[in-house]
Amino acid sequence: MNEQKAKIVRRERRRNHTRRHVRGTADRPRLTVFRSSKHIYAQLIDDEAGVTLCAACSLTAEVKKDVAYGGNVKAAVAVGKRLAELAKEKGIAKACFDRGHYRFHGRVKALADAAREGGLQF
Repeated sequence: MNEQKAKIVRRERRRNHTRRHVRGTADRPRLTVFRSSKHIYAQLIDDEAGVTLCAACSLTAEVKKDVAYGGNVKAAVAVGKRLAELAKEKGIAKACFDRGHYRFHGRVKALADAAREGGLQF
């Protein structure tokens, strides 16, 4: 197995290890985070129905007007606040946080803290 494939396998193992303990329901959906080098994305997912309830990312117009670049902590804070607003509109107050294979620091932590400030509990 070459090094690139081994790296992908390790990443998938870390993601599955985290996801095994986190399940989203209709009243407590899973808040999942994906970060690329240029943007950050977050969704609230009901795993029982297999439906995304709401989503926010650094590419949307509401977030893009506040931040110039989507790959930093400032953008992550804006996405977290926007996701909390959308969740509040849908009547979602609680969620379980799924960090995926990312460590809970930097942009991921900033997004989670901003979502908490916006009213989501997890």
